[in-house]
Amino acid sequence: MIKRTKNQLKRLLFAFLLIAFSLVGCTYRNAVIPSLSPIDASCPPGARPPRYNRGQGWRAGQHDQETTVFALNRTASKQGGVEEDPFNEGLDFFGEDTKEEVAHVADPLSPWNRAMFHFNDKLYFWVLRPLSRGYRAVIPTPARSGIKNFFHNLTTPIRLVSCLLQGKGRAASAELSRFLINSTVGVLGFGNPAKRWPELNPSEEDLGQTLATYGIGNGFYIVWPILGPSTLRDSVGMAGDWFLNPVSYVEPTEAYLEISAVETVNKTSFKIGDYESLKEAAIDPYVALRNAYIQHRKKKVKE
Repeated sequence: MIKRTKNQLKRLLFAFLLIAFSLVGCTYRNAVIPSLSPIDASCPPGARPPRYNRGQGWRAGQHDQETTVFALNRTASKQGGVEEDPFNEGLDFFGEDTKEEVAHVADPLSPWNRAMFHFNDKLYFWVLRPLSRGYRAVIPTPARSGIKNFFHNLTTPIRLVSCLLQGKGRAASAELSRFLINSTVGVLGFGNPAKRWPELNPSEEDLGQTLATYGIGNGFYIVWPILGPSTLRDSVGMAGDWFLNPVSYVEPTEAYLEISAVETVNKTSFKIGDYESLKEAAIDPYVALRNAYIQHRKKKVKE
């Protein structure tokens, strides 16, 4: 009986914190980063680029490929406004500066993907962004950086196994060394003293990239609810990553979900504004996000 009461109190406290962060985030909504969307060269000064027209067909997709690159470059070069992530790792493809042509990936599930894109879009603007704003306003940057470091250190098995499966012995050794240093000197990974040595910071690896090195293609593009954009290959890799993630074995399920929510909100608190910039710059945000994701994964596989 006492144990059940404690669990209920924990859930109520967690719900209270979520509501509190949301309210604080809404309070600070006027302090959001200014729009960073670029001006279309084909439009007169002060005019907004035309919105997406389904009748444009491939032309809209081609224009959005150029817009995606423009938006990513603009996001990467922006100064101020958005807080810089002191530990910018993971699948964050909004801030990349690249001019490579986007690889073509089949999109046979476009109706489903667009529906999930809109679902995730509303989830971000209605839930995740207000929570992240409030969280950022309450939790100081050093604390948020420590939490991000902790989760990154905790997911070392994903990167370590991926390096080994790809035959990257030196990178695997670097991952293991970084884990040992950050877990001890860095106090359970909340600190990141290993960043002082570039050789201990290899490129990020996951099982999706591992499958790509084995010659397995993307398959087709798919957008998952909550999880976001992916491909058939990366979805299989993502399932493998889940089994290698120690957080996946936390019980009960409610605790696992709470920990995952904290990780997501903490990570998003460093990225507020990136998605907004890409979306404002795009004629069709769905195509722009798809291109950005495919471009990002292509680059990661080459590293």
